[in-house]
Amino acid sequence: MRHGRRVPKLGKPADQRRALLRALATETIRNGQITTTKARARAVRAEVDRMITLAKDGSLASRRRALGYLYDADLVHALFEQAPQRYGQRNGGYTRILRTVPRRGDNAEMAILELV
Repeated sequence: MRHGRRVPKLGKPADQRRALLRALATETIRNGQITTTKARARAVRAEVDRMITLAKDGSLASRRRALGYLYDADLVHALFEQAPQRYGQRNGGYTRILRTVPRRGDNAEMAILELV
């Protein structure tokens, strides 16, 4: 049952929310870390972990799923080469969320999402 398992809406329609999460996941994997709001960091954490799990699997179907989600094909190829060595012994938990100072304009809780 899915009781209490609602999707974080992030104040956006479904298509914009999906595009935002794809963009944040792509940039997190590309740069190793991003600074965003705490709610967005918590939402994108699952997507980044899912992409790394696909890269650890390394099959053709996993590669195609990652290519369909991430915006950069070269980044997907690099991820599939590096992830098995970097995260081979780790069973999940590939990202870390560090809270930072609130944003100056609207006092939103900010966080750094980084790869472990």
